[in-house]
Amino acid sequence: MHVHAHPDDESSKGAASTVRYVAEGVDVLVVTLTGGEAGSVLNPAMDRPEIWANITEIRRAEMDRAREILGIRQEWLGFVDSGFPEGDPPPPLPPGCFALVPLEEAAGRLVEVIRRFRPHVVTTYDEKGGYPHPDHVRCHEVSVEAFDAAGDAERFPEAGETWAPMKLYYHHAFHRRRTQALHEEMLRRGLDSPYAQRLEQWLPDPEHDNRVTTFVPCAEYFGARDAALLAHETQIDPNGAWFACPREVHQVAWPTEDYELARSTVPTRLPENDLFAGLRDDSPD
Repeated sequence: MHVHAHPDDESSKGAASTVRYVAEGVDVLVVTLTGGEAGSVLNPAMDRPEIWANITEIRRAEMDRAREILGIRQEWLGFVDSGFPEGDPPPPLPPGCFALVPLEEAAGRLVEVIRRFRPHVVTTYDEKGGYPHPDHVRCHEVSVEAFDAAGDAERFPEAGETWAPMKLYYHHAFHRRRTQALHEEMLRRGLDSPYAQRLEQWLPDPEHDNRVTTFVPCAEYFGARDAALLAHETQIDPNGAWFACPREVHQVAWPTEDYELARSTVPTRLPENDLFAGLRDDSPD
């Protein structure tokens, strides 16, 4: 089970490893906590009045296309996008938005899905949300609370028979080692690197850089990842930063998608190359 804040997050974080596991016969459910109603239109070709007027319906249709490409099941939890507050100081969050829903209420809704779907592995974001969008930070908080509560019979008794997932992971899509490797491969091929300025401005954070524990090989599925991303037309500019680095560079320089093992009730040896390490007999060494 992947728990995400908005439609398109499932395609920008862990999509290739998702397709790999689907190809291996794993049943994958994406839980999308909000509808992305307050998101921006980031593709200039889609920045039109009729798109803005129907953004909720359009983002649902985009999610439908991405779901088919990834081969997953997907469920909306029904919370309202909080938007990204901008300004100094930032404006208050809108009443009723996801980031302001009481933790117990939001976690209870997710516990019901966990107990019904019964996942062995759950993925979500770290405590910083991957980036500081209030919905991403809240997604982390809700996911961790629900992961811990789902197996406790005293918590949320109305949410169904208990089920305790065995492993919890955080996505780490943009860490320094990966970015450095992509940058160096671009330069080796004589290409302009889109990562040069980012690396120059990257403040040292050794603790964060070393948090990745699990590297899932999935380079052969990067094409499906890209197709799922492009299905979210309002959010992804095909001529923009997402695709400034060619796919073959990704496949050579960093052929994995990366996670941090945050919780495990089964023994496993780090580093891992499988989210199911310790859970199945055929898990790679």
